[in-house]
Amino acid sequence: MTEDNTTKKAKNSEDSVVFVGGKPFMNYVTGVVMQFTTQNAKEVVIKSRGKFISRGVDIAEVATKRFLEDTVEVSNMKIDSEEFENKEGKQVRVSTMEITVKKK
Repeated sequence: MTEDNTTKKAKNSEDSVVFVGGKPFMNYVTGVVMQFTTQNAKEVVIKSRGKFISRGVDIAEVATKRFLEDTVEVSNMKIDSEEFENKEGKQVRVSTMEITVKKK
């Protein structure tokens, strides 16, 4: 799924979703903060997988403790795994994590 498709999918869904990838860290923090401030979202889901899981946790922590202190909190965390076919045609399983941040 390309960045454009995930962005369209997030805007079409009822919940606001931030998909974590290889962009600069602060882009994601800004995205979470903007969802709450300009889009007036009640909750934002930060989705990450594989090597980006730790980055997703950091994004949630910086957004809630530095930029949106006393206004939002982490309400739920969900871990799972996905199986897909890599470029070589081999079945690969990758860990996933969703962190839900909501207004207090």
